[in-house]
Amino acid sequence: MPIEWNEEQKLFHLYNGRISYMMQLVHGKYLAHLYWGSRVQLLQPLAILPFKVRTFSPMNEPADPRFSLDTLPQEYPAFGNGDFRTPAYQLQSSDGSTVTEFVYDSYAIFKGKPRLNGLPMVYVEDDDEADTLVITLVDSILGVGLNLHYTIYRDFDVITRSVSFENLGSREVKIEKSMSMSVDFHNSKWDWLHLQGTWARERQIERRPLIHGVQSISSARGASSHQHNPFLALLSKDATEEYGDVYGISLVYSGNFKATIEVDPFEITRINMGINPFNFSWLLKPGEIFQTPEALMVYSSEGLGGMSRIFHKIIRSRVCRGVYRDRTRPILINNWEATYFHFTEKKLRDLADAAKELGIELFVLDDGWFGRRDNAKSSLGDWVVNRKKLPNGLNGLASYINGKEMQFGLWVEPEMVSPDSDLYRRHPDWCLHVPGRNRTLSRNQLVLDLSRDDVCDWLIETFTNLFQSAPIRYVKWDMNRNMTEVGSALLPSEGQKETAHRYMLGLYRVLEVLTERFPEILFESCSGGGGRFDLGMLYYMPQTWTSDDTDAVERLKIQYGTSIVYPAITMGAHVSDIPNHQTGRMTPLEMRCHVAMAANLGFELNIDKLSKEDKELVGREIQLYHQIKEIVLFGDLYRLWSPFEGMDTAWMYVGRGQRQAVVFYYKTLATPNPPFLRMKLRGLNPQLRYKINDDGQVFYGDELMKMGLNLPLIKTDFFSEIYHLKAVDFKEISENF
Repeated sequence: MPIEWNEEQKLFHLYNGRISYMMQLVHGKYLAHLYWGSRVQLLQPLAILPFKVRTFSPMNEPADPRFSLDTLPQEYPAFGNGDFRTPAYQLQSSDGSTVTEFVYDSYAIFKGKPRLNGLPMVYVEDDDEADTLVITLVDSILGVGLNLHYTIYRDFDVITRSVSFENLGSREVKIEKSMSMSVDFHNSKWDWLHLQGTWARERQIERRPLIHGVQSISSARGASSHQHNPFLALLSKDATEEYGDVYGISLVYSGNFKATIEVDPFEITRINMGINPFNFSWLLKPGEIFQTPEALMVYSSEGLGGMSRIFHKIIRSRVCRGVYRDRTRPILINNWEATYFHFTEKKLRDLADAAKELGIELFVLDDGWFGRRDNAKSSLGDWVVNRKKLPNGLNGLASYINGKEMQFGLWVEPEMVSPDSDLYRRHPDWCLHVPGRNRTLSRNQLVLDLSRDDVCDWLIETFTNLFQSAPIRYVKWDMNRNMTEVGSALLPSEGQKETAHRYMLGLYRVLEVLTERFPEILFESCSGGGGRFDLGMLYYMPQTWTSDDTDAVERLKIQYGTSIVYPAITMGAHVSDIPNHQTGRMTPLEMRCHVAMAANLGFELNIDKLSKEDKELVGREIQLYHQIKEIVLFGDLYRLWSPFEGMDTAWMYVGRGQRQAVVFYYKTLATPNPPFLRMKLRGLNPQLRYKINDDGQVFYGDELMKMGLNLPLIKTDFFSEIYHLKAVDFKEISENF
């Protein structure tokens, strides 16, 4: 897993057993991108970078008229000194100019990976896991150092990148753009894929060809957003789920972001991603350092599925942290759709009693337990128990739940404040606002200004006291609106465009303290469902509420799209009531269970009102989930049939050692006189024999992968089936016949 510097060829080579990433110094000062992909050896690097005079491309080296930054594939390009394409950064000096020229100064190679100050990151547990390269460029006129950080892992086919700017001079410099990464690919014959959506329709897959010019995705909402996930991928034209070159990039950040792809006239494709430069700037004072968020970059030669499995493995083990990282999660019941705001302690106890009978392990009390919170119009910020609803307090309810041998969990929305609250009446300046401007409400609430240390300190103290007040073992951390009037009462005029990023730094500080103080609490992040489903939040909270849309049919697309980047163990999925509260659709209880069982299983309905038959079904599905959850949550995912392409959806998880697998099959709408369907499985050991569902037939792995599994003819809408495959030896087969 070394990083090599070839002095003679001026070449940096990062590699492990499977991938290579190469850069080269041109004319001793310009850092050019050579290659990123499958592991290669290189004898003639100069042959990779041909040069030619291009009309209207400026000559940056008079002695070499063929050389121009406008046509050079670069590692971290600027604008203003010859390159007219999308820049990775832009700085403004004290005289107002934005021209920079960072040239190579030095490099350092070391084992391991340092922490990023105040930011989430992909981490190491041992220095032997990874090597890090830092390349330093300097603009001597500006007096600023630019450090490009690269880390390559031994056991993961990934590169992480980030950038830091250091003011080495005596004058202030304003950062107006600072991407976390930039790569120039040497051709443009790609498709690109991203995950778009909105509330209740998050992470819908969209794939389309690249075109000349600029295409981009972004968020300026103060969160990574429902609309665009901070991820994109480049795919070779022939790439499928299991074949072809795929490059995936995901930003370890939860705030405003932008990802841009530009194809120039000479078929070079430039990608960069980082903090959204819109409404952003950062005043860098002498001696100060600005650190960008980190980008996680994945290459796979085995299609989208291969890319996803790489993302899943590193996210599970080197993004998520804490005691729950390697644990299966308790099956929960959330009271929200069963009661909304209108509950009593007796209602909650009755719901818990019914849940316990079915084998549910965790009871979660959702919104409405604090202040005067009988609707969404008041009390955010007043985190005091409503004794009218809970006369025995949180501790009394939690003790009752614990007496049932169930854990107790709680919903909170710490980042928000209601105008109708004691907190707002005491501190009206604590929300994001601009003096003299209207304070726009969304869901009858405002956003607390987490760029302020006093607000963050208050949050830490308040929620430390709250989490200590009862035996709380799960917290759903919600955030139900995006930012408007993004300004801070404490920042000077020249620092107002720093507010959104300082907010994220403040949030990360709060989360770091609280998750360290309460390691036995399982934190689940939420933002109106999946509006902040990103690697930044997963660094602190190892799972996310995937969507407020609990309809089983819609969840097929949402969970399928989410799986492009994120593993099943990061997804919260609940079985809810019918008609579904978001779509009005009627789906069988079995299908609702089977969709939710492909992630962290939970329930969000009045179980006490289920029929005897439905309660028995739920009990059976919970027993099945206990048998398969290790495979689902820690296994390798293979997406078989896409819900974006037809009425049939299928995916499967293969456990460690390939001795067990779980296949999920769903049909949304039946068709008359249907054909026979045969589903080819993936990821199995071709030499092993697999028994299906214990009492089923036995097949070789290669039979199932090459010939397929016959599916039943379906004459009903909304059908689902789970197939549990177990490897068996010859002796066991003989005894069964």
